[in-house]
Amino acid sequence: MKTFKKELKAFKKQLSEPKRQTNQARQRTASDINAEEETFSFTDAMQGVTPLSQDKIEPDNQVELFKKSQQVKGKHLKHSKQLAASFDFSDMYQAALPQEGPMRFCQEGESTHILKQLRRGDYSPEMTLDLHGLTREMAKAELAALIHTARKELIDCVCVMHGFGQGVLKAALPHYLVQHPHVRAFHQAPLEYGGQAALLVLVDIPLQNNKR
Repeated sequence: MKTFKKELKAFKKQLSEPKRQTNQARQRTASDINAEEETFSFTDAMQGVTPLSQDKIEPDNQVELFKKSQQVKGKHLKHSKQLAASFDFSDMYQAALPQEGPMRFCQEGESTHILKQLRRGDYSPEMTLDLHGLTREMAKAELAALIHTARKELIDCVCVMHGFGQGVLKAALPHYLVQHPHVRAFHQAPLEYGGQAALLVLVDIPLQNNKR
């Protein structure tokens, strides 16, 4: 009987030995893993990883882009204003203007009394354009800009200086003015505004502020 118990005890010990070894192996494995994790660095983790390219806009670049966009807007705005102020005067058009007496013109539908007012100086020009030294193309551009600005500023009378003699611009100016739809009338200027060297021009300004 005692012999049987010893054999049984030895048998149980043999059965428990593999289990104890397995537990020891597991403990060693867990310890090894913890040790490896402690020595594993961020640099090791990033090995083999390709850095992303920079796709963000730096603040300085954003400012530059904003400035460029504003410049483009400014150019478009300036171009729009230039278009609004432009008028295509023709050098071929020849109006039926008086051959005698002072240079004068009155738009159809306007009272001829305004010519007398212009001659007497009842209208005082608030803007003056001097065409001396300008070419035809320059003069036409400046003339169109003058009329545009006068309407914008609600100025109904302007003075255009063309000079004395028989200059090209002096001869062409009345024919330019006749073509513009916002010119009501013009007359040779009184002496105080240039006399034979200038024209007083009456501009058709917006109705709510018109002096008609």
